[in-house]
Amino acid sequence: MKHHFDQPLRPQFHFTPASNWLNDPNGMVYYDGEYHLFYQHHPDSSVWGPMHWGHAVSTDLVHWEHFPIALYPDHNGTIFSGSAVVDWNDTSGFFDGKAGLVAIYTQTETIPGSDLSKQRQSIAYSKDNGRTWIPYEGNPVLADERFADFRDPKVFWHRESEQWIMVLAAGDRLFLYRSPDLKAWTFASEFGAQDGSHDGVWECPDLFELPVEGGEGASKWVMIVSIGDDPACPEGSRTQYFTGEFDGFAFTNDNPADTVLWLDHGRDNYAGVSWSDAPGLESERLFIGWMNNWKYANLIPTSGWRGAMTLARKLTLRQAPEGVRLVQKPVESLSQLRLAGSEWQNERIGPEASLLCGAGSGLLELEADFEPGTASEFGIKLLAGGKETVIGYDTAAGELFIDRSDSGIIDFQAEFGCRHAAQLPAKDGRIKLQLWLDRSSVEVFADEGGVVMTDQLFPHESWDGIELYAAGGEALLRSLRLYPLRSIYAPNAAEAVGRSQ
Repeated sequence: MKHHFDQPLRPQFHFTPASNWLNDPNGMVYYDGEYHLFYQHHPDSSVWGPMHWGHAVSTDLVHWEHFPIALYPDHNGTIFSGSAVVDWNDTSGFFDGKAGLVAIYTQTETIPGSDLSKQRQSIAYSKDNGRTWIPYEGNPVLADERFADFRDPKVFWHRESEQWIMVLAAGDRLFLYRSPDLKAWTFASEFGAQDGSHDGVWECPDLFELPVEGGEGASKWVMIVSIGDDPACPEGSRTQYFTGEFDGFAFTNDNPADTVLWLDHGRDNYAGVSWSDAPGLESERLFIGWMNNWKYANLIPTSGWRGAMTLARKLTLRQAPEGVRLVQKPVESLSQLRLAGSEWQNERIGPEASLLCGAGSGLLELEADFEPGTASEFGIKLLAGGKETVIGYDTAAGELFIDRSDSGIIDFQAEFGCRHAAQLPAKDGRIKLQLWLDRSSVEVFADEGGVVMTDQLFPHESWDGIELYAAGGEALLRSLRLYPLRSIYAPNAAEAVGRSQ
């Protein structure tokens, strides 16, 4: 089926649904040369509703082929978030001694006569590379009536103990379970009642091991937990992580319990998890998030579709002075979208001397290397129809910030038009930024992936320029590389989809 992806504000190199509603990425698994991306999907509306699993497949994490809905609601309820694994050794007995795919997901059923729901875990299996799915006749496989919020199972095979491990969100904490066959689950431990941020309900956990760059051969386990929207918190929904140890039964946090490590300091990266069974798992994890925020997810001003994913990213660990920290970088395969670039070197930027660059089709990758000099603030302005989004650096505060308070369409929700910041010390006297600009989003990677900010933007008109600026003194732009990008829906620049409203 051919779909149209040229609606106003439709991203041109980020994943979006063919139509209607999308939220959390689900069931990401690599098998037989294909990356599977399932996602929370309401096929009948562009706002949240009865959840299904949408489905798409990629060979490069850039171009996606859309497939029919994978999982539909049934007598056990609607299909909430979860994960998928390759059952290489047929521990489940579903595959006649061969390998196959098993999905593990939450089913939600409303309790008659109330606003409450029961959330239980079910499984389904696929014998045809994820094209069709058979729900297990013994569903649900795990339930606990004590919890209204009991969801989002992330499952992986733990080689050392030869058991499947499930990490599950239960209210404001995580439960861990073990199973030999993906059907019978035994409680192992609990984590998080006193750890990290509890500004909202815990959701969409992940757990994996990575080596530590600069850690002299050490490795750490990473626990990712998303935090739901709390009306009292202006940030809305966001994602934290922990580093520590896992012994097959329990996760131990390395940091003091009150330490909060944010995965992304922007407003629009939520519910992200990693791919199971992807190549290179010994050194990195492949990750994608939902590029939205529950503060305004049902309100963003798009038409015919609503919701997008972040760029696919590589996660690694780095030994920093303050401890082990997560690093994110866009996948290298995105470079295939580059068109002929432009480069500037050693430009002095100040109140009377900004650098203005054309935005071309409005799809851009930008790499900038600054020396702060005497400037009190410097950075990049994204220009569109007399409005601007500022990606700037406050030298006194040592902060990278995004200011979208005058970015275009912001009146759909009171807190969307805002300025938010992240600590970013200069390294060797320089600030390096990599920026990816799509029709309705910007992703900023600083400190070689140590600080990341992801924001949706909704300009009234096409992006028409990039301005590099400095205030309160001069900054030196040591180098700038600017690459126009082709749309993933067009084979070459001449056919690239232009944006108009």
